[in-house]
Amino acid sequence: MKVFKFGGASVNSASAVKNMAHIVEQYYGEPLLVVVSAMGKTTNLLEKLVPQGDMQPPDFDENFAKLTDYHTEIAQQLFENQSEGIIAKLNLFFEQIHDRICNASFDYNYNYDQIVSFGELMSTTIVSEYLNFKNLENKWFDVRSVIKTDDRYREGKIDWQLTQSASDKLLKPLFNVHKMVVTQGFIAGSAMGATTTLGREGSDYSASVLSYCLDAEAMTIWKDVPGFLNADPKYFEKTVKIEHIPYNEAIELTYFGASVIHPKTLKPLQNKHIPLLVKSFITPDEEGSTIGDFKTIKPRTPLYIFKNNQILLSILPKDFSFIAEDNLHAIFGTFAQTGLKINMMQNSALSFSVCLDNNDMIFEKLIPLLKKSFKVRYNTGLQLITIRYYNDDIIRSIVGQRNILLEQRSRSTVQILVENAQ
Repeated sequence: MKVFKFGGASVNSASAVKNMAHIVEQYYGEPLLVVVSAMGKTTNLLEKLVPQGDMQPPDFDENFAKLTDYHTEIAQQLFENQSEGIIAKLNLFFEQIHDRICNASFDYNYNYDQIVSFGELMSTTIVSEYLNFKNLENKWFDVRSVIKTDDRYREGKIDWQLTQSASDKLLKPLFNVHKMVVTQGFIAGSAMGATTTLGREGSDYSASVLSYCLDAEAMTIWKDVPGFLNADPKYFEKTVKIEHIPYNEAIELTYFGASVIHPKTLKPLQNKHIPLLVKSFITPDEEGSTIGDFKTIKPRTPLYIFKNNQILLSILPKDFSFIAEDNLHAIFGTFAQTGLKINMMQNSALSFSVCLDNNDMIFEKLIPLLKKSFKVRYNTGLQLITIRYYNDDIIRSIVGQRNILLEQRSRSTVQILVENAQ
């Protein structure tokens, strides 16, 4: 049993879907679960259609037309003169989306999951139908009946016991009849039957959860890069492809912000010693990278991670106290309440400093809550640089003359927060 995950870029056009089908064809005949994201930037477009309360989203007609035209055009290009069946299925999805928008509740997060989830439902329907059209017989499967979460919308927490049980009952038996099953990433279902999602870019995690439940021999993520690179090509002209990397090392890098893999992906795989392959859908015959039970990274080379649009919060007591355990308990409680992730933190006797991704939630919820008990100061427009296997020359070459606001070092990793993000 193999699990393949294809992201939005790998199915963003008719030619991309044809390329994806060519890759799948090379493995056809052995048990294969194919997990697919929404096509291209569909999730971004669907987000614009989510209503705020009883207010219709701005530019509704224009964005809805973009959504329908985009998927219809891909379907017509794929099926040519035989597109009536798939167009009818897409039209049903469009009607359901419109109905969800017109009858939305006042809970934005609930509305978000019910509407945005259609991206994956549409993409997998097109992909499954096209594979069958090309004589690559497969079964379309609604992953919401297997991956079960609590009722926290937009980032549901998986109920592993329910998920494993549902997988054993509903998903595993399909492979007794079908060699290939096509299903969705990112989306899930609550125990009460509502649609939930696993957080932005959560399709990697979906594939990992299913790999765990199915005891897969391997999971492969197909991307537009040749493998796990030591740096983002946007920042470096020359990058180094990592041949293999231990689970713990990769987990650390995704925690620091390496965007090649969703941070939650690796732990389920590590728990069952399932290797993760990162391969290119552009050059699928190339080796790619493997994350698994390795003792060391190969090759050992500096690894760079850049996170832009960062904010530094400095939190200080209003009274005469120091930053002690009771203060930290209150501060962390506030972060847990808002669900915001800390990228780096540091405390002194008189202040506690945290680096976060800058977003509206910080100013709308976090800072007002903190100001009830603390003074809060902040700097915006920052860049967080993480370097693994660093030396002083590397730090100087990356930081240059920029002012360092916060810095932390361990034996192998340095994190530096600087002004003037580039």
